[in-house]
Amino acid sequence: MATIGEALSLSHCHVAPTVRLRLSRRLPSPPSATSVSVVALLKRNPKRLKYAAERLFKKREEGMMYVKMDQSGDDMWKLEPVIQLIKEGAVGVIPTDTVYSIVCDMKNNDSIDRLRRIKGIGPTKPLSILCHTMRDIDKYTMGFPRGNSQGRMDIFRLVKHCLPGPYTFILTPSKELPRQCIRRGPKGVATRHVKRRQVGVRIPDDTVCQHILEGLDSPLTCTSVKYPADDEWILDPVVIADIYKEEGIDFIVDDGIRIAEPSTVVDMTGDNPTIIRLGKGAKLHWMVMEEEDSEVASQA
Repeated sequence: MATIGEALSLSHCHVAPTVRLRLSRRLPSPPSATSVSVVALLKRNPKRLKYAAERLFKKREEGMMYVKMDQSGDDMWKLEPVIQLIKEGAVGVIPTDTVYSIVCDMKNNDSIDRLRRIKGIGPTKPLSILCHTMRDIDKYTMGFPRGNSQGRMDIFRLVKHCLPGPYTFILTPSKELPRQCIRRGPKGVATRHVKRRQVGVRIPDDTVCQHILEGLDSPLTCTSVKYPADDEWILDPVVIADIYKEEGIDFIVDDGIRIAEPSTVVDMTGDNPTIIRLGKGAKLHWMVMEEEDSEVASQA
């Protein structure tokens, strides 16, 4: 099995023969389309050309892999090295249907620790997970309440109508969820010392994100990408690269500039589904508003 460094070295060069031979059976690389997109990027932003030239088309022994996706959606083959890197413990940035997220393998403790260091968040801060299907949510959490003959609201059915979508649902974790994804005290202090065990779950409505999740064996641990000095999201992947390349990010998947619309966060652990942050997802009739801020909402 290739190491992270070897995968990084290979993936920096999208014209490397070994990569093209492996992927050409599915979807060959369109060199002419790539050339056109680079010329267009030069006119808009010189830094984008810099990352396209240095990160995508030159073979590098070490460093960050920068993958520029085409808006046509015909180049999902570029994500295969990203999926392999994640499986081997890499920490990187991918798009979602809201803002960009720093992600890693949910079951890799070392990767989760690296993610926390890169983002600058302590072990007591909660992390969310990106899921591919409702099956993942049922496996790693206690799930959504089902209806019954006594008139109990079928939350599960209602949630299925808005997922995939721009919502983060706060749920009670199951025993299957790794402890590193749950809010905990410093240096592995037991969760009984924490006020409440909970985890945010998402199923993003984003083609690139879903393709990555489909290629993995488990969900991704995630946290939003923000400026280190303040609480504002970074929406341009080129700016993310400039800020986080020295922090140890292994890869960035550039799928264009995002709009500052985070997910709507809904707490499902109380008596009623309560919105603790209203974002891109609309308030639905079965949700109630909560004015109090939440630590989970700030990290989802």
